[in-house]
This record gives sequence, C-alpha cells and structure tokens, in this order.
Amino acid sequence: MDRAVRTAGVDVGGTKVAVGLLDGTSFTPVGLEPTEVDDPERLLDQIARLVRELGDVEALGVGVPSVVRLSDGRVMSSVNIDAFRDVALRDELAARLGIPVRVDNDANLAALSEAWDDDLQLRHRSLVCVTVGTGIGGGAVIGGHPLHGSRTSAFELGHLTVAADLTDGGPPHGDAPLPSSLEHWASGRALDRLARERGFADGPAVTVAALAGDATAVDALRILGERLGVGIAAVVTLLEPEVVVIGGGVSTAGDLLARPAAEAARRLLLPGLGEKTDIRVAQHGPHAGVRGAALLARLEESTTR
Repeated sequence: MDRAVRTAGVDVGGTKVAVGLLDGTSFTPVGLEPTEVDDPERLLDQIARLVRELGDVEALGVGVPSVVRLSDGRVMSSVNIDAFRDVALRDELAARLGIPVRVDNDANLAALSEAWDDDLQLRHRSLVCVTVGTGIGGGAVIGGHPLHGSRTSAFELGHLTVAADLTDGGPPHGDAPLPSSLEHWASGRALDRLARERGFADGPAVTVAALAGDATAVDALRILGERLGVGIAAVVTLLEPEVVVIGGGVSTAGDLLARPAAEAARRLLLPGLGEKTDIRVAQHGPHAGVRGAALLARLEESTTR
C-alpha cells in the first residue's frame, strides 16, 4: 500500500454523514452532520461539499448502508436511506469532484478498518465484522480486501435467516427485515424491545444500566448476545476467519454483549472448527466506517498505479 497518498473517506448513515482524511498513515475524523435523506441530488451535493472542505485529495472512498453493484459503484437499494435507491453514486461523485471514487457497503469498510493497523500494516488476513446498530450489517476481509459477491457488495449478514419455522417448508416472502432474520432478533431495535419488556426506556438505557451492574439489564444483553452468536456461528462455519469483531452502537456494551455472543457461537460449532477464531469487540469504534472508506480509496489507488 502506498503510504504517501492523501485520501478521503465518507461514511453515509441513516442519520449522520461522517467524513475523514487519511494523510500518510495518519487518519483524522474531520466532520459529522445530519444526512440529507430525502433527495439524492442534495445528498450527493452534501458529500461532495464535505470532501472539498478537506482540500486536495487524490481519491475518495464512500461507505453506504446499501447493496452496491461492483461494476459501476451503483447503489441498488438502501434500507435506511430513501434517497439512495438506484443511484449512480460512484459516477455522480466522480463528476462532481474530478477524482477517482470507490463505493462499498459500510460494514465491509468497517471490517477493512479492523483488518489494517494504525501503521497501515495488514493485521488480519481474514476478518469478519458484525455491526450492531439500529439494524445489523456484516462485512468480511480476505487477504486485506473486502469479500464480495459475484455482482454486488453482498454479505448482508443482518438478513441471514436464523429463526425460521421450517415445519411446512420455507417461510413466506415479506419486507425486510424478515421475522426470521438475525436483524429482527439481535439488532438495536431488538434490544429496544427487550428493554421495554423489562421496564427500561430503550436499548441505550438498558446498556447504561447493565454497565452499572443492574442484573436485569445484564440479562437482556445476554439474550441479545446469544442471539447474535447464532449468526456468528453460521459465519464461522462458512469462513472460519481469524477474527470476528462486533462493532456498531450497541457494541458500547463491550463484553456484556461480546462474551455471550462468543459462548453461544462456540456451542453451535462443530468440534475442531473455529477453535482459534477470536470473537471480540471492534477497536475503531464509531470511526471504523469512515476510516475503512479512506483505506478503500488508498488500496484501490495503490493497485491502479
């Protein structure tokens, strides 16, 4: 990887857009503002403005909570951003900024961030990142690069079926997230439901109480963590990565979430499988997505030179 290139990263979320700069080996989160969610042109203009405010950069990486078509960086669908459906994100931003633009799913880029250390040395050749926020995202890195499907960014871990009743065949079609999906059972929305059932206002409130030692709140996080572990077990069964990291806003619960997730996953694995896979909380916190976006731009620029 070229360590002299100056690249920008943008992480587009359902509520916030974050921008950061990777200059040499130094990454700096620069700005955060509410997402222009209602109109694609306004959102494209917002991203372009934030990047211009960084000064001269040689390439841009953008992470979106979306299915991305690899051939042209087109956003095919987004669950949380109405403005980002069938949008030529790569080409529109390249035309506005006059620099190369790379686009990927935000969870893939969070995984990329966790795989490379602060000196831009590859730390893990195989890594899966599970992001637990309002919904659930998933990304994987193999050999230092995001793992993709044949046509799209793929790895939509939140939509993995984990709890279907198959007595009479497959479950019916429905809107995402399906009641049988990991996102339904183990996301921030699921923690909100667990919290309200136990007398707490919402997921963040139950997390605060759990960190303070409240036994009822700790048990709610145990339930969520064990549900998450079912999805992690499926990923380890398929890929057996070196590391599975848990990121996203709910990961502020730390080991109160990660420990039951790891224990549940290991109960479901075949003997001998995944024995060396480390399951832990991610290290780059809320900056993982934007750092990974800047890293993506750096990796792609290094490859094309």
